[in-house]
Amino acid sequence: MSEHVALVTGGTGGIGTAICRRLADDGYRVVAGYSNAEKAKRWQSEQRAAGYEIAIAYANVADFDSCQHCYQEIVDNYGPVAVLVNNAGITRDTTLKRMSPEQWNEVIQTNLNSVFNLSRACLEDMLQHQFGRIINISSINGQKGQFGQTNYCAAKAGMHGFTKALAQEVASKGITVNTISPGYIATDMIMAVPEEIREQIREQIPVKRFGKPEEIARAVSFLAAEEAGFITGSDLSVNGGQYMH
Repeated sequence: MSEHVALVTGGTGGIGTAICRRLADDGYRVVAGYSNAEKAKRWQSEQRAAGYEIAIAYANVADFDSCQHCYQEIVDNYGPVAVLVNNAGITRDTTLKRMSPEQWNEVIQTNLNSVFNLSRACLEDMLQHQFGRIINISSINGQKGQFGQTNYCAAKAGMHGFTKALAQEVASKGITVNTISPGYIATDMIMAVPEEIREQIREQIPVKRFGKPEEIARAVSFLAAEEAGFITGSDLSVNGGQYMH
């Protein structure tokens, strides 16, 4: 497994960090994608102090050419990407009545176009090597919708449509494409929500707790494994039972 390179976009965030660490533990050469250089270098030092040697690579995930350049740099330095985790994402929440074209486009470009941009960059080498794992991190809200998130929900639902179509295109080539849809995970973003609101959210979750970033990372590890080659086109819900379908 050590020869396999894994690229995790949004790798320096809460869920991204857990994914990077888990894949490193699994023996991959992990590269974390980033957009903020200062934050990424600080993050890399923190990982090194914790015993993880994780490379970093810049890409504007919303820009096709930037993603192509990022991928080529990774290939030159570490080799072709065998596992791609499309984890980068943003929110620009508001009701559709108030939503600006900029708020719509920013989310679609970062959360959905990025999946095309990076998958397209990695795919040729995966096809050549007859092996690949593309894992798209969607959201419970892409499954059920959420008030004030038409842009986010459209992007996250679109990710799974992409998953199902690409999975069919490459299934005979040793490449799997799957989606993971997390529920509410105890990242800094969630923990910054006022406690009263947090408790209201928690009460809606049948297991009565928030998920851990490591639980999403475990799901990524499972789907990335060579033994998971018979699983493709799936959407794995990791939400504590909050939404069942």
